[in-house]
Parts: sequence; C-alpha cells; structure tokens
Amino acid sequence: MITYPYHKDGCFFLMAGPCVVEDETSPLRIAESLMETTSRLGIPFIFKASYRKANRSRLDSFTGIGDEKALKVLAKVKETFRVPVVTDIHAVEEAARAAEVVDVLQIPAFLCRQTDLLVAAAQTGKVVNIKKGQFLSGESMGFAVDKVRMSGNNQVMLTERGSMFGYQDLVVDFRNIPIMQSFNVPVVLDVTHSLQQPNQPSGVTGGKPELIGMMAKAGIAVGVDGIFMETHPDPAHALSDGANMLPLGQVEGLLKQMLAISRIA
Repeated sequence: MITYPYHKDGCFFLMAGPCVVEDETSPLRIAESLMETTSRLGIPFIFKASYRKANRSRLDSFTGIGDEKALKVLAKVKETFRVPVVTDIHAVEEAARAAEVVDVLQIPAFLCRQTDLLVAAAQTGKVVNIKKGQFLSGESMGFAVDKVRMSGNNQVMLTERGSMFGYQDLVVDFRNIPIMQSFNVPVVLDVTHSLQQPNQPSGVTGGKPELIGMMAKAGIAVGVDGIFMETHPDPAHALSDGANMLPLGQVEGLLKQMLAISRIA
C-alpha cells in the first residue's frame, strides 16, 4: 500500500472542511477548530474546501467568491496552520494554478473518466485524489489510476462516494473499498456526499446527515485509509451542500468513536 505523509502509525487520515470557500474568514475558523481537534487526537489532517463549485443544478446556485480570492484563502489556511490542503479542479487549465497553492488535487466524481483532466492533474506532481463516479464500479477505477500513473505520477488516491440508486438516491457498496485498495492506492470514504439525495425537484440537493456517524464508523470497520467529510458551524445556512454536512461541533465526538473502532479493526 502506498503511504503519503498523511498516514501516521496506521491511523486513518481525515480530509475535512466546508464544501466551498464561502468568504475570507470562515475557512480559517473551521480549519483552526479541525486542526486543534485532530492534533489532540493524533489524526493526520488535510483541510478541504472547493475554491469554486462547477457542478450545480441551478444557475442561481452559489459557486464561489472568485477563483483568485478563494485560492488566496486556501493559501492562508495552509500557511497559518501548516496543514496540507485539497481542492477540486474541473478543467485542464485549472490544474497548474490550483497546484501552486494546494497539496492534493481532487477530481470530482462526474469527471473521473476525463483523460485530459487526469493527465493535467498528474503532471503537476501533486497528489491526485479521484472520486469514484456514481455510475462506475470499483473495478472500473483501475483505469483512472492507470491514467495518472502512466502520466508519471504515482501519488494517487481513490475516494468512494456512493453509487446511484434510482434517480434521487445513493448507496455505498462497501465491497468497493478492498477492490480499489487492490490497485495499491489509499482509499478514502466520503461519508457526507455518500448520503446525498441528488436531483431533487427544487434543484437543491438533499441528504441524510443523521447517518453520517453510521457511515463513518462502518467505513473504519471495513478498513478505509481515510475519511472525507464536509463540515460547517451551521449547515442550515451553508451556501453549498448544507443538507449533508456534519455540524462542526459534532466532529470531535465522532472522531473519538472512529478511533475506538480503528483500534479494534
């Protein structure tokens, strides 16, 4: 199994933060809280926030505060807390610019088959985290891994985030965890997006946040290398994906439960 600096003594690592950079100050407050908690618990931590949201159902949905402004916020988080940062990219031309700031480039699930995007991300030399498409099996993700490796970059991770179940729901097939680990890559479980209920009549994605704890603990029991979750001090007023985010105040309690299961597993 490939290990990156985010692994520590066999402990799972955490990728967490708000869905998107909403303003210039809240990401730092969220990062400070998460950094304090994970440092105290001994959990390797990567701060997550999208600098721009490209996949929106409605034209009037919030997409960001502006690319350059948001990337500066992520740079400030990294510099202030000395923490690695992950963000999504959506197009080839975004890869090099985002790589100037962040440590991990994340390929959104809907784009996981986009060859040019995977190659561009790989060529930056950064870690590439590819989210498994909701429409793909775990076995199919081996081809995405190959695209990154054949582009000269062995630093690749895969993230399970559920599979489409009908038109407006997702399910997680936990068999995908060991299947994707067989490609000799770390595998992450996205415990918040896995609980989305997309394509709602309102054009706003729904979710089942009350099941986040269950999903996270199940993933640890199965043996995932990392956990991905989006969190916000007040999900009800988050500007993106609030319906499936974990309140920031509940993160520490859940992490403690996950650590207990991890020691047994």
